[in-house]
Amino acid sequence: MPRSRGARLQNNPVDGHKRVLLAAPRGYCAGVDRAVVAVEKALERYGAPVYVRKQIVHNIHVVTELEQKGAIFVEEVDEVPEGAHVVFSAHGVSPAVVNAASHRGLHAIDATCPLVTKVHREAVRFARDDYEILLIGHDGHEEVEGTAGEAPDHVTIVNSPEEADTVQVKDPSKVVWLSQTTLSVDETMETVNRLRTRFPELHNPPSDDICYATQNRQVAIKKVAKDADLVIVVGSSNSSNSVRLVEVALEYGAKAAYRVDYAEEVKQEWLDGVTTVGVTSGASVPEVLVREVLEALSTAGYEDVEEVRTAEEDLMFSLPKELRQDISGQRDTRALGGRTGSAAS
Repeated sequence: MPRSRGARLQNNPVDGHKRVLLAAPRGYCAGVDRAVVAVEKALERYGAPVYVRKQIVHNIHVVTELEQKGAIFVEEVDEVPEGAHVVFSAHGVSPAVVNAASHRGLHAIDATCPLVTKVHREAVRFARDDYEILLIGHDGHEEVEGTAGEAPDHVTIVNSPEEADTVQVKDPSKVVWLSQTTLSVDETMETVNRLRTRFPELHNPPSDDICYATQNRQVAIKKVAKDADLVIVVGSSNSSNSVRLVEVALEYGAKAAYRVDYAEEVKQEWLDGVTTVGVTSGASVPEVLVREVLEALSTAGYEDVEEVRTAEEDLMFSLPKELRQDISGQRDTRALGGRTGSAAS
């Protein structure tokens, strides 16, 4: 569906110097880049159509662009013609989905983010050791469904800190927590602390499940928010980490914060009396959409852009094994980006 272009923003006067604080890191993480490239490479290798179960990543622009290249997005694998190629999204799938695809003779390409795969493996291991798993996350989110599906008899989903006060377990001495990777760091730790108050022997996972990209983007917007009259988060409504960025911005001092998919959704009234605008984007958002927001803001007089960087990212994930060579058999050399390095001073 074509985008509807909004009216050009007006350059109305305000008391003070207009500026933009541009959060960094922002946008694409390594797992998202890997998943999007996987669909593109599958189309190159096998030709259209290539089917994708669910949205490959939670961004309407990315999905629309891939559809235009020949990807067909479906809800479940039973919608895919037998023998066709299907890509599993970055959010991961349960063993039941893998088995359903196999039974239909589908050629499956697993684009699950490796950090989500890590959580799946933890769920399997703790279930094997007969632990009860308290999975902190949002019931119904694809990532949570996939992780819970690895050990359905051992997993209880905890949706919020409030649910931590009421969840019941069979043996308080054999309980471990895991989490959805795209949650708010602060809310997750509040949930863990409440759980630990009730279950002092609660075990931690081997490492923090909140993904580095989610953490980095939240840390960056916290630094921006304290100086911002307005924060604009570029990201889709079904993107958990994008929605969280709005919440974090408000919690850490932004006077107002809004989420948009596209620059034309920025409203003139948001800018009334605003001198400093913070801008960031969720981990599934291509940089072109941020640039369009910056261009729109520049027409309203916000031409001074200062990047506020709190970390460097340099992690690289290999493509799914089926796609690591091009059609000629040569190893694919495209780099996939994003990992925390040393924090900026």
